[in-house]
Amino acid sequence: MFGLVVAFLALASATGASAQSALPPPEGEVLLRVSGRISRTNAEDEAHFDRAMIEALPRHALHTTTSVTDGVRSFEGFLMRDLLELVGANGTTITATALNDYVIDIPISDFTKFDVLAAYRMDDQALTTQDKGPLWIVYPRDEHRELQDIRYDYRWVWQLIHIEVR
Repeated sequence: MFGLVVAFLALASATGASAQSALPPPEGEVLLRVSGRISRTNAEDEAHFDRAMIEALPRHALHTTTSVTDGVRSFEGFLMRDLLELVGANGTTITATALNDYVIDIPISDFTKFDVLAAYRMDDQALTTQDKGPLWIVYPRDEHRELQDIRYDYRWVWQLIHIEVR
C-alpha cells in the first residue's frame, strides 16, 4: 500500500492529475479528513488520510518558536498547500477542526504566502494526541514578523482532524 501511495502522489504531481482522479483508500486509522470543495476523494465526498498516506506527502522541516512552547522547536510535516493541491481544493478558506472541537477559519492564501506545515513530528518525536498531534498546523512565525501577531496564533490548530474547503 505504501508504495502505491508514493506512486500515486508522484504521478499526480508529475502529471497534474485530472479532477476525476481518485485517491487510494487508507488502510490504517484515518488521522485526517478533508471535505468540501475538493475534486479528489477516496471516501464518498471526502479525502481520508492514514499515517502512511500522510507521511508519503513531500516532507518539509521548519524551525520556529511557538506561543505555547519554550524555545525554538523543530517541526516536520507536509505543506498545507501540497495537501490542498493533492485533493484538488477549489476555495478561498478552510475550516480547521481539532479533536477538542476547536474550529477556526483560515484563508487559503496563508498557505500560498507562507510555508505552513501540518506537522506530525516535533523535535524528532512523533506528535501524539497528548502533545498536540497527530497533526499540528504550524506557521513559520520566526521567518515573518507579521506572523508574530495573535491573530495568526489562533490558526495554529493542534490535534487537527478535519479540514473543510470552502
